[in-house]
Amino acid sequence: MPRDDDTLFAALIARDPSYEGFAYVGVKTTGIFCRLTCPARKPKRTNVIFFSCRDAAQEAGFRPCLRCKPLDIKPPASEAFHTLKERIKTEPDRRWSAQDLKTLGYDPSTVRRAFQREYGVTFVQYARSQRLGLAVDTLQHGGSVTDAQLDAGYESGSGFREAINRLIGDAPVRTAAHQILTAQWLDTPIGAMLAVVDDAGIHLLEFAERKALPKEIKRLRERVGPIRFGHHPMIDRLAGELEQYFSGQLTAFAIPVVQKGTAFEAGVWDALRQIPAGQTRSYGALAAAMDRPNAVRAVARANGANQVAIIVPCHRVIGADGSMTGYGGKIWRKQWLLNHEQRMALSQSQT
Repeated sequence: MPRDDDTLFAALIARDPSYEGFAYVGVKTTGIFCRLTCPARKPKRTNVIFFSCRDAAQEAGFRPCLRCKPLDIKPPASEAFHTLKERIKTEPDRRWSAQDLKTLGYDPSTVRRAFQREYGVTFVQYARSQRLGLAVDTLQHGGSVTDAQLDAGYESGSGFREAINRLIGDAPVRTAAHQILTAQWLDTPIGAMLAVVDDAGIHLLEFAERKALPKEIKRLRERVGPIRFGHHPMIDRLAGELEQYFSGQLTAFAIPVVQKGTAFEAGVWDALRQIPAGQTRSYGALAAAMDRPNAVRAVARANGANQVAIIVPCHRVIGADGSMTGYGGKIWRKQWLLNHEQRMALSQSQT
């Protein structure tokens, strides 16, 4: 990724998130340093200096910005975003409306954009998905369809059944006969991720913008079972390990991965997990390590079929010429992850 000053200034003006974590800007006239994504008014080109890390900015005498908080691990989201997520947790069965948001002092259109930016759904859709998760719990514990329907805020039985079908792929009255997977959104420094788990481990972990995500969810329902939004101990464990990873304290995940695939795909995914953090492999090298030197294309396809990002590190596979090849979670995230892991590996080698 280019880091010359002209490119970095263009990224600053565009608030480009691809430099998040390894490029900062110092403003000479204020003595403050910021993330390139800082929402503050942009300074003149002659008044800025760029740094590759936070320590360098502080050593040069710059103070951290109070708006973008560059010393925090995660970029700050809007106050409304965090507050409303907490309100949904504490009031999971509440049916939210635009008037509710106005009463709390929030602009509904601003809230809608914030949730769409992070999760790809509106605030109302996000809240409803959480209510549907509670409704499925009601059904699984012997409650009636009518009780579950009212808990989820649906006056129409047909509307409730349609929503449940879209969410978990089965009619409500039959859910007790199936293994139910649990889904939840997790926030990371480089964007929201959808996690799907059960008691055995992780089935899916993907960034919200991944174009193949709807197909992956459909395939997961077909291979394993229906999905509902809710809370699960495995989600808590995953969130904890991801927090350690992004804070630079964890390079190898211990949480079990149970994504379903062919025997060959499973072999590729296992080979991916053997690549140490801070290192990369080409598709050819990965095929050779599996004693399948002629299966480079098949290895590439299996790499792309991986549904557990970061933990099964398909981002560590690059082109034979060292180029950043395709990555469903966006190329800039692949570069970010590789830079992050290289920093972790260097830090560990120096201790």
